[in-house]
Amino acid sequence: MIKTKVREKYRGLSRQELIDKAGELAGKFVLYSWNCGQSNVCAVHELLEVDDCLVRVATSHAGGSVLQTVGTCGAVTGGTITLDYFFGRPPENTSYTEYKQANVDREFETFAITTAFVDKFVKEFGSIICGILTRRFVGRTYCFIDPDELKKFHDAGGHTDPELCNIKFSASVARWVMEILLEKGAVEL
Repeated sequence: MIKTKVREKYRGLSRQELIDKAGELAGKFVLYSWNCGQSNVCAVHELLEVDDCLVRVATSHAGGSVLQTVGTCGAVTGGTITLDYFFGRPPENTSYTEYKQANVDREFETFAITTAFVDKFVKEFGSIICGILTRRFVGRTYCFIDPDELKKFHDAGGHTDPELCNIKFSASVARWVMEILLEKGAVEL
């Protein structure tokens, strides 16, 4: 597990304030930066001392896999990317020449954390599939690669209404991820 500290300008926040701030920031990141996969990762990056690569690797996970709305919700993939960053297997534990039981055990420990996170998302929102979620929360499925479709999604409030899609999911995920990081001891207050 990677352990980190809260960035200096946020060190005075309580545990709950940090969780709430993660949600608030994720909502703002998605509103102004247009990426549900990256926005909750950006919120964690803003609050915690983590490598910039964490933000970069979440770039194309918006819109249900590269804007096509056919895959996993970008907010969910961003959350799992962040959890994997902290709890995933380091490269030195992997091998192409031998089986290492400790490495396999570590993989399943990480799966347990991400599975609990995904289960919470499904319980709250009913699915992790982007197209299903947009249909349920914004009225229909959109293909974000098409500029006209993206505009229709935006005009329907999917990108701007905090009770619909992007902001709601990204803010929730950021709060839940921060909560997990704090509970598991990955963040030093």
